[in-house]
Amino acid sequence: MATLEDKLLGEKLQYYCSSSEEEDNGDGDDGDDEKGAGGSRKEGAGLTINTDPNAAPAGGFRSQGSMNTGPKGVVKDWQRFKQLEAEKREETERQRMELAKKLSMTTATSAEDEERKRQEELDAEFAELMSEDFLQQYQKQRMAEMLRQTGHNQQFGKVHQLSTHEEFLSCVEEENKHTTIIIHIYERAQSACITLNNCLDTLASEYPSIKFAKICSSVAGMSRDFRTKGLPALLVYKAQALIGNFVRLTDDLSDDFFTSDVESFLIEHGIIVDKALYN
Repeated sequence: MATLEDKLLGEKLQYYCSSSEEEDNGDGDDGDDEKGAGGSRKEGAGLTINTDPNAAPAGGFRSQGSMNTGPKGVVKDWQRFKQLEAEKREETERQRMELAKKLSMTTATSAEDEERKRQEELDAEFAELMSEDFLQQYQKQRMAEMLRQTGHNQQFGKVHQLSTHEEFLSCVEEENKHTTIIIHIYERAQSACITLNNCLDTLASEYPSIKFAKICSSVAGMSRDFRTKGLPALLVYKAQALIGNFVRLTDDLSDDFFTSDVESFLIEHGIIVDKALYN
C-alpha cells in the first residue's frame, strides 16, 4: 500500500535528486565526460543541472542594452526624442540665421559700394563746380544781375563837365537812387588835378554804370584856401546822400599816380566794385 509520501511524490520521483544518487553517479563515465568542459553536469532521472558558472543559460543571453519597455521607459524615450528634435531644429535655425547674415552682409556691402561710388561722383562734380573759374564766372553773373535789378544798366561811359552850380545840383538830385556819382573838384593849373582827370576818363569807360563828373573849384564856390590845400578832391553821392569825401588825394596817391592807383583806391573804400566781378 502506497504511503502518503508516495502519493505526494507520485510521478515526481524521477525528478527527485538525493545525495546518495549523486554519490552513486559521481564515478560514472558520463560524469567524467561532462567535466572536460571545466564544470560538472548532474543528471537525474530526466533532470539536468549545469553547475558551470560560465555556461550560457538555456534561453540564451538577453540583450545587455537598455530596453525601456515600461511606462517610465516610454516616457523617457519620448522625452529624449523631443530633446533631439529640438536640438536639430535649433541647429537648423542657427544655420539658417548664419546664411541669412552672410547674404545680408553681401547685400549691404554691395549697397555701400554703390553709395560710395555715387558719393564720389557727386564730390567730383561739386569740386568741378567749385573751381576758381566757375566761382568767378558765377560772381560775374550774379553781380551783373544785381546791377540790372538796381538800375545799374544805365550806361554813361564818360566824364560829364558841370559848368554851373545848378548843373552840379541837378547831377546829384535828379539821378537814379541806385546810381553812384563821383564828382571831381579840380583846378586847371594843378598838375595833380590834370592827372586825375585823365585817370577818370579811363575809369568812366571801364565802369559805364557809374556816373563820373567834374567841376571847377571856382564854379563850385570853393574858397581860395580850399583850392590851395584841398585839391584834388572827390565827392561821392548816392540817392542824394554824400557817401564819400576825399580831399587832397595826393596824400594817399602821391604826386605821381596812375589809373590803376585811383581804381584800387576807390575799390578799397567801397565806392566801386571791381569790374572783373561782372565784366
